[in-house]
Amino acid sequence: MKGLILSGGKGTRLRPITHTSAKQLIPVANKPILFYSLEAMQEAGIKEVGIVVGDTWKEIKESVGDGNKWNLNITYIHQEAPLGLAHAVMISQDFLGKEPFVMYLGDNILKEGIKRFVNEFERDLPDAQIFVAEVTNPQDFGVVVIKDNRITKLIEKPKKPPSNLALVGVYIFTSQIFEAVKNLKPSWRGEYEITDAINWLLNKKYKVNHLRVKGWWKDTGRPEDLLEANRILLEDITREIKGKVVNSSIKGRVIIEENSTIENSHIRGPVVIGKNCIIKESYIGPFTSINNKCEVIKTELEDCIIMEGSRILDINGRIEESIIGKEVLIKRNDSKRTVKKFVLGDHSIINLD
Repeated sequence: MKGLILSGGKGTRLRPITHTSAKQLIPVANKPILFYSLEAMQEAGIKEVGIVVGDTWKEIKESVGDGNKWNLNITYIHQEAPLGLAHAVMISQDFLGKEPFVMYLGDNILKEGIKRFVNEFERDLPDAQIFVAEVTNPQDFGVVVIKDNRITKLIEKPKKPPSNLALVGVYIFTSQIFEAVKNLKPSWRGEYEITDAINWLLNKKYKVNHLRVKGWWKDTGRPEDLLEANRILLEDITREIKGKVVNSSIKGRVIIEENSTIENSHIRGPVVIGKNCIIKESYIGPFTSINNKCEVIKTELEDCIIMEGSRILDINGRIEESIIGKEVLIKRNDSKRTVKKFVLGDHSIINLD
């Protein structure tokens, strides 16, 4: 069995961060989202993995490399435009050949991984197998209609969902899927929908199984989803202090990586602090991830994702539920005037008292 990870797309819901970075490389609990799918492939025993990439292919290739870190052989497949999941399958046929394959959306995280999913497929050998989960907002997903424990149809982002079962971003297909995608026409969104391809299989009486997700699953397509995934993953960390701690209080499950210094500060876990960071006279509260080479001085943070190389200096009040991109500088203006100065990218959001 092979693997196919979809890492194209423009990440419009995560702008402005994705103006300069691939959405699949945004860190959650200080690890790029894409790495969770690669780890899932490794755990399931898959060796050959194709990654479908778009405009951000250079950044993804630089980060993932040849896959040796996960004992995987990686092949990069270029998608000229984000024309839908079924289109990604279509352009990957030469790589996939006639083997069954797991298709994993690169901005999804499943806590349980995919080993059970793969084992179930190999036991029953259907033509396709999908993962489903109950959600409170089914209108934002592909929705699955099930009757007598059998799938009857799938509907892509219906305005009036007939069920609350959503398609999770992990699928297993046999080579029958290539016949399905070749018979598709673009949807109203101008994309080749994987839901249409699965419906084609159902209409042709191919066997399509479903399996419910155990534990949590997150589609990290929005800022609030990233923060929630960060909270969930930090719940499972184990305390490990490798950096230098000076006159500071470290409570709970906290990871402090090599060459980081914590001085005159209070850290209350779960928190992860990367390598080569400086934290001084600050409070770092629960569910905060601080990536490598960051500096936090005289500042309070809680429930935040701070990306590599950022500096937050001498801020009045507490910063909460925030995502700070790479090499951002946030500092207090020493002037007593109430004038405020900003340099902001597209789609930025700022809340001021």
